[in-house]
Amino acid sequence: MNMAGKTSVNGESNGKVHRKVGLVYDDTMCKHDTPHGEAHPERPDRIRVIWENLQLAGVTQRCVVLGGTKAEDKHLQLVHTKDHVNPVKSSTNKKDYQSDRTASLVNSIYLNGSTSEAAYLAAGSVVEVAEKVSKGELDSGFAIVRPPGHHAEADEAMGFCFFNNVAVAASYLLDERPDLGVKKILIVDWDVHHGNGTQKMFWEDPRVLVFSVHRHEDGGFYPGGDDGSYNMVGEGPGEGFNINVPWEQGRCGDADYLAAWDHILIPVAKEFNPDIILLSAGFDAAIGDPLGGCRVTPYGYSVMLKKLMEFAQGKIVMALEGGYNLDSIAKSPLACVQVLLEDNPIQGSSEEMPFMSTWRVIQAVRKRLCAYWPSLADELSSKLVNQKTPTPIVLTSNSNSEAKDNAHELLDQLSKLSIEKHKVDTKVSTSWRSDLSKVDVWYASFGSNMWKPRFLCYIQGGQVEGMTKPCVGSLDKSPPKGITWGIYPNSLEQFNDVLFQENGLNVDFASPIFGLTALQLVEKNGSTPLEADLAPWYGNVVCLGREGDVPILTMTCTLSVIEKFASGEVPLSPPAKAYANTLIRGLVEGGIFSEEEAEAYIDDAASKPLYINGASREAIAGSSAVFRRRGDIINKNDIIATKKSKLMKKLKEKREISPGISDERHRGKNEDQIRGIWNKILLEKFTSGDVPLRPPAKAYANTLVMGLVEGGRLSEEEAWAYIDNAASKPL
Repeated sequence: MNMAGKTSVNGESNGKVHRKVGLVYDDTMCKHDTPHGEAHPERPDRIRVIWENLQLAGVTQRCVVLGGTKAEDKHLQLVHTKDHVNPVKSSTNKKDYQSDRTASLVNSIYLNGSTSEAAYLAAGSVVEVAEKVSKGELDSGFAIVRPPGHHAEADEAMGFCFFNNVAVAASYLLDERPDLGVKKILIVDWDVHHGNGTQKMFWEDPRVLVFSVHRHEDGGFYPGGDDGSYNMVGEGPGEGFNINVPWEQGRCGDADYLAAWDHILIPVAKEFNPDIILLSAGFDAAIGDPLGGCRVTPYGYSVMLKKLMEFAQGKIVMALEGGYNLDSIAKSPLACVQVLLEDNPIQGSSEEMPFMSTWRVIQAVRKRLCAYWPSLADELSSKLVNQKTPTPIVLTSNSNSEAKDNAHELLDQLSKLSIEKHKVDTKVSTSWRSDLSKVDVWYASFGSNMWKPRFLCYIQGGQVEGMTKPCVGSLDKSPPKGITWGIYPNSLEQFNDVLFQENGLNVDFASPIFGLTALQLVEKNGSTPLEADLAPWYGNVVCLGREGDVPILTMTCTLSVIEKFASGEVPLSPPAKAYANTLIRGLVEGGIFSEEEAEAYIDDAASKPLYINGASREAIAGSSAVFRRRGDIINKNDIIATKKSKLMKKLKEKREISPGISDERHRGKNEDQIRGIWNKILLEKFTSGDVPLRPPAKAYANTLVMGLVEGGRLSEEEAWAYIDNAASKPL
């Protein structure tokens, strides 16, 4: 066993009694990794950086350090079926872990030769710490374990989880060790995702009060569905002992979580009076987390934990769950361990106020649970709940008008947000706006935003069919100077405001989401990612080329989103009728399709599975080559080909080619210009490597050879050599 080194601490020093805090860390759990080293958010470095930061801070020397302990099958089977435990146990015998498609794709897990050992160590280590705290050998403890556990259900591994570590420990204390005197357990889950597995395992058990605060967004955030709703309160003898606090939006921070503590969890905990607290300590609600999109700080986590230490004589067992930003996951656990050690008073403060949506959720939870917990019966004062956060944050993107119809599609970082009516705070810093207003860009739209009235809502404010709520518009409400085939001339300032609103954000930010440095990068690289918690929906900006000296930009989703659709993890489904009408209008007004063709296109796109071959995967990774708007998934190369075909047709059929050009003598010149623009865009993609060069398929290669031979250019042997040589060299 790879222990970090067993250490003990003296309970007294200079007359002061110190709390005995246990830490579990075992390098063996780092061996659980993707089969062939593929990138994955649930990676070994998660626990390494926690441990290293604790060591650097001198905390480990003051704690009782324990190596990992493997769980016993009989203890795992207190909450899991035998048919679930055995396959995980025998997974080390698999020769090709990546071939297990169910594991690697559908359930968001992966397997390798060390997965079984790591899963057994994670569960067993939490059991060991819980037992030692219950015995009084430790005052509290933190099990730094992986894989995490709170998504794992009785008969299913999912969401990076194999065994439900906290649930196994709770059942062990209650059912296997009655001699320890633990009769009531409070499980607090502050991971940003709902602990669906834990909830189901204690659904009818009044001995366990399960409290989960998480992003839910009407079932649109992972793990999706209704399980995370505040209406899910338990059944039978366990009715009222399951409490969900489901956030309606991302970007919740310290103020929101502490409001939930003060007005729901703390009053109920006083009534319940637990003997021990097991904490599913996920740190993916931390600021900067790529999957969570919330903004809890180390200070926020430390205050939440400090409030919990008022119960059960401070007997708290923390078990690591999620958390995928290595910086946040290093700092926040350190702050928590310092609280467990009862170090110096917590330093910091928060001037933020909870979102209005937070108060809505808290009031709804109190109303639903007050029949079981009298402390929740009183109404909160209007003065309290009417406090407004200084920067109102929007909730649902207008692009997602059919949110309730398709909420189950949105998993992990696919967050749906909504827009609340509010006045834009013009007092915010606008220095960046002055600079970016002088920079011209083209915004290349496809689909709904090709319908000009819809696009203008993002500039001038307003609402049209297919939008759930009004847009606030850009601070610069100047309309586009013209429109050419769905490409709008904008300033970079307005492009930022479109990005903000398409990602469900307010426009009154003190800094741009896509600035001058990002513009330089996207022109150089073809695409550039945006900050994950600021752009959960459209996470990439792509440069399609230039029109004259002005870059043509668009916004797309990320490769990870496309892979979820391709794998079937997120089902493809037709857009809601109102949004479909918007798409049709855009496709027709943009000259891409007739109305009949647009309807057929949408039906066809929603009915076929999405397949990403190797070339497409590289192209998407390099330039985010997919546009998505609910059931409307389009390959960028298809867009280019379709638009080019339509443009060439327009050039032949119409005198008026573009605004200001109607004279017949310009037709040939303009046609050559358009061909040149498209050819330049395509050549740049091949030259830069965004679109990889590959040998042609055999059937097409035969055609090329026949053409070269029949045209008298080359012999058959020379033609084959020419094709092989061309495909092997960079352009």
